[in-house]
Amino acid sequence: MVRAVVFDVGETLIDETRIWTRWAGRLGVSPFVLMGALGGMAALDRPHEDAFRLVRPGIDPGAEEAAWERDDPEGLRNHFDADDLYPDVREALGALRDAGYQVIIAGNQPRRAYDALVAMELPADSVHTSEGWGVAKPQPEFFAKVAAVAGREPGEILYVGDRLDNDVLPAGRAGMRTALVRRGPWGYLHAARAEAQAADAIVDDLHAVLPAARRLG
Repeated sequence: MVRAVVFDVGETLIDETRIWTRWAGRLGVSPFVLMGALGGMAALDRPHEDAFRLVRPGIDPGAEEAAWERDDPEGLRNHFDADDLYPDVREALGALRDAGYQVIIAGNQPRRAYDALVAMELPADSVHTSEGWGVAKPQPEFFAKVAAVAGREPGEILYVGDRLDNDVLPAGRAGMRTALVRRGPWGYLHAARAEAQAADAIVDDLHAVLPAARRLG
């Protein structure tokens, strides 16, 4: 029986449109160009940094990010805040808690994302980031951490994310139940793949997670 629901962050809870738009400005291309390049990388199973290298050959993404921070130390840059939450997040997470489920947020995020998420005062029992844990998806150790902080057996956990490679498949290998959310470029592309059938549920929004958790229970 599912007793805990764990959510990825980017393109699951957070709409990254503003982040990528700011990156486009930093790279000197239109948002349309960068979004198209990101979609191409998603389709080819290549990392998003390859989109930066495509539009700006020779770029060092890490060095560019550090330079951006020096140039605009008070700006959001590639950060997010409450304005970037998808509109269904608060209500959907609140409904899960009201129904008696433990709600956890745990994704591949830098440590600073923890502060941003906590400041939103979301209806979640705890918030965790890969940098804070020192281990990232899709490594098995990440999902072992998820089970440990939940205090549950893996089969009692439903992991919700927008990607097969980072979310559904490794969480499933860890013994967890899984839901793939169809939003963001990876979500739509991955939901159309045959491997998506490995997910216990494919949902179009977070309101559908509670019915899925109940069905799996």
